Amino acid sequence: MLMAIIAPTITAYDEATYKEQMKLVARFAERVHIDLMDGEFAPTTSPPLDRIWWPHHLIVDLHLMYQRPMEHLDTILHMKPHPHMVIVHNEAEAHHMHLAAELHKEGIKTGLAVLQDTPIEWAEQIMHSFDHVLIFSGDLGHHGGEADLRLLEKAVFLHKAHPEVEVGWDGGINLANAHELAAAGVDVLNVGGGIHKADSPQAAYATLKKTLQ
Repeated sequence: MLMAIIAPTITAYDEATYKEQMKLVARFAERVHIDLMDGEFAPTTSPPLDRIWWPHHLIVDLHLMYQRPMEHLDTILHMKPHPHMVIVHNEAEAHHMHLAAELHKEGIKTGLAVLQDTPIEWAEQIMHSFDHVLIFSGDLGHHGGEADLRLLEKAVFLHKAHPEVEVGWDGGINLANAHELAAAGVDVLNVGGGIHKADSPQAAYATLKKTLQ
């Protein structure tokens, strides 16, 4: 049995859609991946951080597609409850190790997202500050995208060089590739369109989980 986790992704451009998606996945998910966009690093814009909420029973990862995530640190630290993890991009304008240290002080795990064209080795110098690395294969700020399985070489590198790091994948996960991604060492499969665009999101989630058994 593979041990990978299916985490539904919430990608919303207004508060009404955010509420709709959150209420939907909260009925069946254990861990949720929330995309947050600034309109600069990502072309779309999500509700602001101070309007983000979730039911307390959920394990929540915040994926900041922000050009300058340091500007939002205080808001994150004052969130109640705290998120389980905050993911920032390697390509963002940030003092990544300082940001990670401040989040760790509050017991918040840290993730580092790496875009498709960014060699994983470019993040090597700061990798030790992070608990999770997100291999990004999606369409910034949108549900869907294609899963470029060539990027699995990044997962292979991470498991050899940093076996303690949790590996996530974002983009294009579906029934055809979920098992292959997990078998290659992806620990967290963040699924957006594959769940939200299904006739029955809950059934799609359950079927994805079953493929990993």
